[in-house]
Amino acid sequence: MLHEISAGVVTKSPASVRAYLLLMRLDRPTGYVLYLLPGLWAVALSSGRRPDPLVVVLLAIAAVLVRGAACAVNDVIDRDVDARVARTVSRPVASGTVSVKNALLFAAAQAVVALLVLAVVNVETALVAAASYPLIVAYPYMKRIFFWPSAFLALVMSVYALIGWTAATGSAGYPLAVCGLYAGGAFWTVIHDTIYSHQDKEYDRQIGVKSSALLFGKATKAWLALFAAISVGGVLWAGALVSMGWAFYLVVALAGIYLSSLLVRVDLDDPKSCWDAFVSNTYFGWLVLAGMVAGQFT
Repeated sequence: MLHEISAGVVTKSPASVRAYLLLMRLDRPTGYVLYLLPGLWAVALSSGRRPDPLVVVLLAIAAVLVRGAACAVNDVIDRDVDARVARTVSRPVASGTVSVKNALLFAAAQAVVALLVLAVVNVETALVAAASYPLIVAYPYMKRIFFWPSAFLALVMSVYALIGWTAATGSAGYPLAVCGLYAGGAFWTVIHDTIYSHQDKEYDRQIGVKSSALLFGKATKAWLALFAAISVGGVLWAGALVSMGWAFYLVVALAGIYLSSLLVRVDLDDPKSCWDAFVSNTYFGWLVLAGMVAGQFT
C-alpha cells in the first residue's frame, strides 16, 4: 500500500516536480523503510512502553530526507554507470532530466533540512546524523574500489540505530544493547542489499564494478544464511541486555524464520524475484519492531 501511495503522489505531480521526487526515490519507499526501521528498533528498545510519538514522526521525516539526499548524491556519482544499465538508465541525472548542479543542490537542501528536523528532537541526534554524511557521500565510490560495497553500506545505514537511540535518550553514549541492534541492522542490510545487487550482476560484470552478487556468486545463499543468523542473534542479544519479556523472543524468532524462508524462496537469477525479496525484507524489520513492543508488555 505504501508503494502505491508513493507512486500515486509522484505520478500526479507536475513534471517539473516529478523529476525531483524520482531523484529522491519517493516512488520507491522500500529504501526509506529499510533505513528507518533500525532507528525505530532503538526507540522501542530504549523508551519502554511509552515512546514519544513526536520523536517517531521526526525520525521518519528525517529518514526520508537523508535517504533522498543519499539517492541524489549516488545518482550524480553513478550517472555514467546508470546510463549503461537497463534498470537505471531512466534515472533523472543519467537521463539528463535533472542537471548535476541541481541534483547536488537538492541533495544539500535535503541533508540540511534533515539535520534541522533532528535538532528539534535534540542537538546530539543531529550531530550523530551529520557525522554519517561523509560515509553517505563515500558509499557510491565503494563499488569502484572495494570488493564488498554492501558491507560499507551496512555501516552507513545502521547508523540510524544510533540516531534513534540518541533521539529517544538524549545521549550519544551507547550501551551494549544498541551495539547489538547496530550489528543486527548491519548484517540485515548486507542481506537485502546483496539480494538487490543480484538484479544487475551481469551489467556489473560487463562494466567492471564490484558487488556482493559478484563476490559471493553461487555461494550467496550460504553466506546470507550466516548473516541472517548473526542479524537475529544481534537483535536477541540486545533484547536480553534490557530484559525484554518472553514475547520479544517469540516474535523475533518468527521474524528469523520468515527471513530464512525468504532466502530459500528467492531466485537470485531472476531480477523480479530479487526485487520482490528485497521489498519483502521490510516485513522482517516490522516483525522485529513488533517483537520489541510486545516484549515491553510481557
